[in-house]
Amino acid sequence: MKNSRLKTMYHETFSGLKLFYRDTNLSENLLLNYKVGQIIQEKGFTDMSSIGGGLSGNLRYLIASSHPKDLSKFNPDSAKNGHFLLDSIAYFKVLDIYKIGSKTQVFLLNIPDISISLFKNSTSNLEEEIIEKAQKRFREKIDADLIPELQTENWKERTKSPLGMSDNGELFFDDSKLKTETLKRIDVDINKKIIEINKKPWWKIW
Repeated sequence: MKNSRLKTMYHETFSGLKLFYRDTNLSENLLLNYKVGQIIQEKGFTDMSSIGGGLSGNLRYLIASSHPKDLSKFNPDSAKNGHFLLDSIAYFKVLDIYKIGSKTQVFLLNIPDISISLFKNSTSNLEEEIIEKAQKRFREKIDADLIPELQTENWKERTKSPLGMSDNGELFFDDSKLKTETLKRIDVDINKKIIEINKKPWWKIW
C-alpha cells in the first residue's frame, strides 16, 4: 500500500479521536468471544456516552472514535447523559482487553470500513499510545461513583446488548476470512501527523 494511502487512513481514524463509554453485563462465555487484534462489526446503531464514571456492570466498552454523532445537537436531553451515536454497520478493532477483579474493559477503535484489512494486519505506535492511556483511565474510574444519568432504564436498555455479536454470542463478522499477511508494525510520527489536522498536541485529545 502506498505511503500516501496509509497516511490518509491513519488521519481518518486517529484525527480528532475521543473516548466514549458503554457499560453492560455480559456472561463469561460472551466475553471470551473477544480477542486482541480482532476486527468486529456492529450491525445496529452504537449508543455510547462521553461521560465516564464508575462501572455500572461487569463490562465496559471503551470506544475510541473520531466520527460519532452528538445527539445533544438534536435533543437537549441527550446532553444530560452525553449521548453519542455511531451509525449501523460500524467496524472496530479490539485493541485491548483489560481485567481488574471481576470487571473487564474491552477497548475498541472505530475504524473506516475501507481500512479493515490494514488494521487487521498491522499494529502501530499510535495504538500502543492509546492502549496505555485507556488502561490508566480504567484504573482511575473503576471505583468511581456511578453517573445517575447513565443508570436510567432507558439508557440501560439502549446499551445492554453486546457489540459485534448477537445476544447468543454469534459474531456478525468473521475476520478470519480477511486476507492474512505478516503482521506489520507501522511507526507514525504522532505530533507531525496528528497535529497536522487537529492543530493541537496529541495528549490534549484525551
